[in-house]
Amino acid sequence: MMQIHLHDLRFFAYHGLYDAERVLGNYFEVNIDISYTPVSLPVNQLYDTINYVSVYELVKDRMAVATPLLETIATDIAMLVLDRFSMAENVFISIYKLGAPIENFEGRLGVSFTLNRA
Repeated sequence: MMQIHLHDLRFFAYHGLYDAERVLGNYFEVNIDISYTPVSLPVNQLYDTINYVSVYELVKDRMAVATPLLETIATDIAMLVLDRFSMAENVFISIYKLGAPIENFEGRLGVSFTLNRA
């Protein structure tokens, strides 16, 4: 089993339940890990693996669609990965909102989701 990792991806987007979030926007951090079995070993060709540039584009495109809940985005991205990459067996994704609209809140909050093809 092999994994590809795309971590600390930063996006500015308009996700959230509150009007201010949908108007002002916020920064988000996405981490995604995809497990798969390579087509052949050793992995010498791009078609023997999952192209992380394609995964990044998928995540970037989905993050551009304003959505009230991070849970919706996480599950959508996981399902898109399994749909688009037939080799993918398992997807783990976490999404963090870096500027939560909570009074006196410092830190980040987020969701994580794991989806298995089986």
